[in-house]
Order: sequence, then structure tokens, then C-alpha cells
Amino acid sequence: MERLLENKICIITGAAQGIGREIAKRFAEDGAVVYACDRQELDDSKIQEFEDLKIHYLSFDLTDAAATKAAMMQVFKAEGRIDVLVNNAGVVFNRKIGMILREETELMFRINVIAVLELIQLVSRLMARNGGGSIVNIASVTAVLGSPGQVAYSATKGAIIALTKSAAKELAPQGIRVNAVAPGIVKTERFAELYEVNGEKIDSRISRIALGRLGTPEDIANACSFLASDRASYISGHVLGVDGCASI
Repeated sequence: MERLLENKICIITGAAQGIGREIAKRFAEDGAVVYACDRQELDDSKIQEFEDLKIHYLSFDLTDAAATKAAMMQVFKAEGRIDVLVNNAGVVFNRKIGMILREETELMFRINVIAVLELIQLVSRLMARNGGGSIVNIASVTAVLGSPGQVAYSATKGAIIALTKSAAKELAPQGIRVNAVAPGIVKTERFAELYEVNGEKIDSRISRIALGRLGTPEDIANACSFLASDRASYISGHVLGVDGCASI
């Protein structure tokens, strides 16, 4: 069976858990050489899981520009190229407008937007040395449809959509494609935490998903694998909704 990412050198941020972890696993199963990045230290079970899949794990803080550059150069020196970057790392604080704290908003923009832009700046230069590559940014359906109680978070993901479209046009002459995946409600560890607090409201939103179920991390990982692969060689500047045909 053909593996979509055979021998591609791929970097995934925010890969210690949830969607990022599943993307790393999917990419490895699709034949990629995977560098999973996160600021967390992994427990023994996750270390073993990544080792079994031959996934390399890099621990650093994306808000530390020097550490981020050192990690990317480590990959480039080891492999000679970078083919794929998935900007998955992010942070969310769910707050109504009157309850938003400046510190939380600034942190979301620093991680969800500024760190993404700086990583694209760095990695696109390395990709250009080898004729191109693919960048996949994780946005959110909240940026497209809006979501009460997520104003600041939605703003960061709206910025990612705008960044994706502009970067796609600017980097196209260098053979670099830039796309985004906009997940709907996905059943992750974070979802479980939110459900404990807002279960009734979340049930109402789930009832309006046309396909009748929550998304899974695998759904998002499969979309990312396709956009990262040569199968999507003529797709750039696109925002792919993976939301079950949601109406939130």
C-alpha cells in the first residue's frame, strides 16, 4: 500500500498529546521521518510509543526564539532538508468578553500566532534551499463561524487563516505550499476537561453537527497527511474544514 509521506522529513509542534500526537503517529505510519515537538517532558509510556514508531521527540518552548531556531537547525543538519511543517501547538482560554484577561489574550497570540509566524519564517528559508515543501497550520472552525465564550481564541485562529492565505501567495514562487485545517469539536483530553464544565452547552453544539458525531484526532491527522503529501501538490492557500459539516 502506498504511504503518502514516504521519507519526507516532517516537523509537528504541540505533539505531546491530543491532535498533535495523533498527527505525529499518522505521519510516521505514512512513512515520514517525524520530529515531534513540544515543551512537555514525556512520560515513559509516551516515550515508548514514539520510540516504537521511530518518532524523534524535541522538547523546547516555541516562545523561545533561540531554542526554536536551534531545534530546527538540529533537524536540518541531521536530515539535510525539511519537507513538512505542521503548526499545531496552541493554547486556549475560554472566556466571555467581559471576563477576558489581557495576560491570557497576550499568551494566546504569542503562541497561536506569533510563534507560528516566526516558525514559518525560519522553516520556509530552509525549505527553499531544497526546492519547496508543505506547511499545514491548525486553525479552528471558531474562526470561520464564531463561538460565544471564545472571542480572543477565535481571533487568534482568524489570524492563522489570514496568515495562511497570504503566506501561500508569498511562498508559492519558492515551491512552498501553505494550507490550514480548521477542526470542529474534537474529542481530546481538552474536550473532556471542557465537558465537565460546559456539558449542556457542548451537547447543544454537538446536536448541530450534520454528520452526527464528534471529530476525532485521527480525522484531523488524516487531513493533515493529505495536505502535506504530493497528492495535494496543486492545493495551496486553502482552509480545509474538518468539522462534520458543523453549524455552531
